[in-house]
Amino acid sequence: MMKEIIKKPIISEKATGASEKFNRFTFEVDRKANKLEIKKAVEKMYGVSITDVRTMNYGGGKSSVKYTNKGIVEQPSRQWKKAVVTVADGEAIDLFNNF
Repeated sequence: MMKEIIKKPIISEKATGASEKFNRFTFEVDRKANKLEIKKAVEKMYGVSITDVRTMNYGGGKSSVKYTNKGIVEQPSRQWKKAVVTVADGEAIDLFNNF
């Protein structure tokens, strides 16, 4: 069940900076998961205690317009949800060695 809630960690320049500076880690999660489910999943998966969870929804709007022989085709962007979890002081998640 934990694998369905947490899809993958997001490793970007901004996410890495937040993890080093503020002890916050970013994950792509299931769109239907709420903050409590995300908190329990991360705590169980990585063995850390979570103090705060923030979520953001992305996508759903028009992302690309293609001009084809059959006319104009609009393709919606992919919908996904991001969760930023704050880990308690003194703890950390090793995203590179945890499989």
